[in-house]
Amino acid sequence: MATPGSVCSPSAWRRHGLLFLLTLLYAENFIGRQIMAVMIEPIKQEFNASDTAMGLISGLAFAAVFALFGLSAGRLADRVSRTRLLAICALIWSLTTLLCGFTTGFVMLVVARMLVAIGEAPVSSSSISLIADLYPMHRRAFAISCFSSAPTFAAIIAMSLGAWLVAEYGWRTTFIIIAIPAVAVSLCFLLFVREPARGTWDKVGIASPPLGMRATLASLWQLKAFRLLILASGVSTLGANAYGMWNATFLVRSHGLELQQAGILAGFVGGGSAAAGMLFSGWFADHLISRNPRWQLFIPQIGHGIGILAMLAYLLWPTDSTLILNGFAVPTAIIWCGINGFFAVWWVGPCFSLITRLVPPQSRAVAMACQTVLVTLLGVGIGPLVVGFISDLLVPTLGTESLRYSLLLGVVTTAAAMLLLACVARVQRATETPAVLSIV
Repeated sequence: MATPGSVCSPSAWRRHGLLFLLTLLYAENFIGRQIMAVMIEPIKQEFNASDTAMGLISGLAFAAVFALFGLSAGRLADRVSRTRLLAICALIWSLTTLLCGFTTGFVMLVVARMLVAIGEAPVSSSSISLIADLYPMHRRAFAISCFSSAPTFAAIIAMSLGAWLVAEYGWRTTFIIIAIPAVAVSLCFLLFVREPARGTWDKVGIASPPLGMRATLASLWQLKAFRLLILASGVSTLGANAYGMWNATFLVRSHGLELQQAGILAGFVGGGSAAAGMLFSGWFADHLISRNPRWQLFIPQIGHGIGILAMLAYLLWPTDSTLILNGFAVPTAIIWCGINGFFAVWWVGPCFSLITRLVPPQSRAVAMACQTVLVTLLGVGIGPLVVGFISDLLVPTLGTESLRYSLLLGVVTTAAAMLLLACVARVQRATETPAVLSIV
């Protein structure tokens, strides 16, 4: 019997079990990120911080450290047992998140959030690399969508249960509570999971050993489609992640909701619809791409287009239009929030799956690290900070409505992502790659 960490070709139930565990760890990471959305107001009031400062703590401080360690983490995942690496990551994440609960000052909290990023850095790249070795290409988009749906389910928990925990017990105790489950996840990786063989489903296998970091990055940079694709991913998340971070606060300020009610609506409607959209788009992509490869990029473009229209309607919808649900007045704008959530994530499964097709197996973790670092820098780091900064600038003229208009940044970035995906399609057609085409 193989020991934990030994290389093997897993059976179907082991593949699905490992996918579930990867998704669970990813969800835990994002609960820790997204719960900051319902902590913004209490932390801001306690430390007398500005919106710009809160954009720093909820985004850039984390993203800067994540970017610093991200590429090295990807290279490490291409060289060592990914399952054991994830076990260590889960433990580090738990301890550093626990530390956040014991901070007594704003600067200490910023430092603690930066330490959390170290534990998260290898998770996404290692996980996508594992999934590519667990599932064949015609099932990979759905498997990646299942994994990538973790943040949306995390949003439901963070915005609803998290809002209740923050309201009842405070933000420090909430950090301590969410840190505990990651210890169990770490033990599961260490004791029960075995490492699958690399390049299992690739025709060429993994004939050559991993290159050095410079050589790997140089070979990836030569792939123009890859460069444009990760840039499209990063630009897309720049506005989208900022919207997710500030959405509950927007409902409080512009629609007059209580924090707990705003968190529940943002979590269940925004997060729930995004989870459904993520899973559907992955299944949809696998179903259509097997018949016609050009759907690989067309599906993300459809999602972006509908998402832009829904985002505009949501942010600009009148505040006096409400529905009565169980005796509570709910803004009708939340319907558009749900529509946006469903379609805005259609790019994730197909684009991530495309990356695993464009790069060789021995470079997948580094390739995904490049994508994750860029997404984290733009989406987690710069996005929330820029929205907070624009909101502060607009306060003298718009007052409490300043956040509403600063969130329109997401419309601009999504439109830019659509243009970049069109460029990817043109590159693919020009190089006559049969695996991926587009009808743009």
